[in-house]
Amino acid sequence: MLTLTLLRHAKSSWDNPGHDDFSRPLNARGLQAAPEAGRALRELAIVPTLVLCSPAQRTRETLELALPQMHLGSVPRIVFDDKLYLAPPAQMLDQLRDVDAQHASVLLIGHNPGMHNLAEALAGPGGPSTQALNERLAEKFPTGAIAVLTFNKKSWRDAGPRTGRLTAFWTPKK
Repeated sequence: MLTLTLLRHAKSSWDNPGHDDFSRPLNARGLQAAPEAGRALRELAIVPTLVLCSPAQRTRETLELALPQMHLGSVPRIVFDDKLYLAPPAQMLDQLRDVDAQHASVLLIGHNPGMHNLAEALAGPGGPSTQALNERLAEKFPTGAIAVLTFNKKSWRDAGPRTGRLTAFWTPKK
């Protein structure tokens, strides 16, 4: 069984026109939501052995604030990958398929619209509870949101469209 957790970066600031998109930091709401996301990951029992993260300022800050709240026994391997910055779903899936199967739980931190589109593409049909989660996911994937997908696979190479099951969808409190 493989678990992919998608975390969209927390809310970022547009206040400084001197910052390019890559360098935008989290705003006050994001600074509050990122640790909440970490606590939600802990409550969801997410224990990644690998974190794939866009190197943008807002994704790095989200990880930096969320990780301590997860209370992991050991720090996962963290990879900041330029290919994940504003990546489309196919690019993120390609990166995921290159992950060694020893990493059965992967946390991917990135940007929309790619994160939302990837979650929707990977989530297959399921029973009533899965259908309700899929419907919530279809509405919106806001900043700081978390989607957890499980795959009844042994290798990330086998992950693909509609092969996952959405088991959790969390959004920050307003």
